[in-house]
Amino acid sequence: MDPFENFKAMQKQGWAHFAPLEMVTTPTAAKLVKFAGVRAGQKVLDVGCGTGVAAITAARAGATASGLDLTPALLERARANSEIAEVAVEWLEGDAEQLPYGDAAFDVVLSQFGHIFAPRPSVALGEMLRVLKAGGTIAFSAWPPEFFVGRMFKLIGSYLPPPPPGVSPPPQWGVQDIVRERLGNAVRDIALEYGMMRVPALSLPHFRAHTERTAGPLVRLVETLSASDPAKLAVFRREYDALAAEYFDENTIKQEYLMTRATKN
Repeated sequence: MDPFENFKAMQKQGWAHFAPLEMVTTPTAAKLVKFAGVRAGQKVLDVGCGTGVAAITAARAGATASGLDLTPALLERARANSEIAEVAVEWLEGDAEQLPYGDAAFDVVLSQFGHIFAPRPSVALGEMLRVLKAGGTIAFSAWPPEFFVGRMFKLIGSYLPPPPPGVSPPPQWGVQDIVRERLGNAVRDIALEYGMMRVPALSLPHFRAHTERTAGPLVRLVETLSASDPAKLAVFRREYDALAAEYFDENTIKQEYLMTRATKN
């Protein structure tokens, strides 16, 4: 199998357990939709939509919304969520690096912590801009490397085999200079804004136990080390708790993120 396709297959499997985290990503979805300036009547695409929180929020604002994700289990949850919300959203299984839409099909293209996991940023971004109309808005949220989630990904990566050559670390999408360089002259009026997600947790082990069951890379690491090296897993867990302790306050883990918005030329 092509190394990138094998990488995506592992992602699809790992993120299948993400659904319980939707309750903490729902408020940040509202912030992203507002930041993007979504309006009634617009056609909006949510790339890497997960359980659909951003697409459903856009639909509730009156937009004609579509959501695409690599993981079928998350799309099932997204369909159920849109039915409960009583909004119509088109859900499709698909790849951010090969979007199944025509050129200039959308007024707004969003991604909340989704497209950042596509292995090749230039390919995913090229596709997102291709399906966006001239004068349309691209907006996305990402985890910077210097804050908790970015540091968490680095820690997890130090315990796993390296990804295929050419795969970009997701937190690079949270570095302002890199984002500006990637967007280049394809856009104008770039705006950047930090936000804060607060994840409830009764204790550091409580938080870790929850993320071990839901966060894709951590699911994979725990499955791997539980079978092959339990002692190494115990060391990882101590390191993970020590990192999380820096962000633990009043029964929440503080997770700072970066939103980017730009207009396609």
